[in-house]
Amino acid sequence: MTDQGLVMVFTGNGKGKTTAALGLALRAWGQGMRVLMLQFVKRDGNPGELKAAEQMDGLDIRPMGAGFVRLGDEAALAKHRTAAGEALAEAWAAVRSGDYEMVILDEVLYAVKLGLITDADVLGLMEAKPVGLHLVLTGRNTSPAIVAKADLVTEMLEVKHHYQNGVKAQKGIEF
Repeated sequence: MTDQGLVMVFTGNGKGKTTAALGLALRAWGQGMRVLMLQFVKRDGNPGELKAAEQMDGLDIRPMGAGFVRLGDEAALAKHRTAAGEALAEAWAAVRSGDYEMVILDEVLYAVKLGLITDADVLGLMEAKPVGLHLVLTGRNTSPAIVAKADLVTEMLEVKHHYQNGVKAQKGIEF
C-alpha cells in the first residue's frame, strides 16, 4: 500500500472523467499497484478499456450498471437501483479487502444524482477508506460534502463537443 492514499474526484459536464480515471489506473498499474474499477452505470458493452484490462494482470474493470438511465420509467429505475446497490456492496468489499492500492468508482456520483444510491453512501466509503488506499470517484454533479472531504477535485468543463455537430460516439474515444 501507499503511504498516503488520496480521494480524487473527477466531475463536471465535460468529457474526460472516466478517461482521467483510466489514466490514473494505467499509471498505478505501471507502478505495480493492483487497481479495481467498478462502473456504476455502465454495463458490459465491449468498450476498449475492458479489452485492454483483460490483458493487464492486476487491473480489473467490472461494469456493474444496468446501462443508459431513462428518467421517468420507474420499473427501469428500480433495476438501476438494484444494480447500483450491488456495485456499492462490491465497492465496500473492495475497500475493506486490502486487495487493491487503487479503487475507482466510475459514475458513482451520477448514481447519487439519479437517486440510485445516496450521498451518505459515498461519504461512508470515503470515511472507511484505509489510509494507504487511493479512492477515485467520477461523475457529474458532485455534492459540496464530497468536494469538502476529497483531497483532489478536478472539474471537466465542456467548451465544445462533437455531439453538438451530430457526430456520434466513436470507437476508441467514447467506448
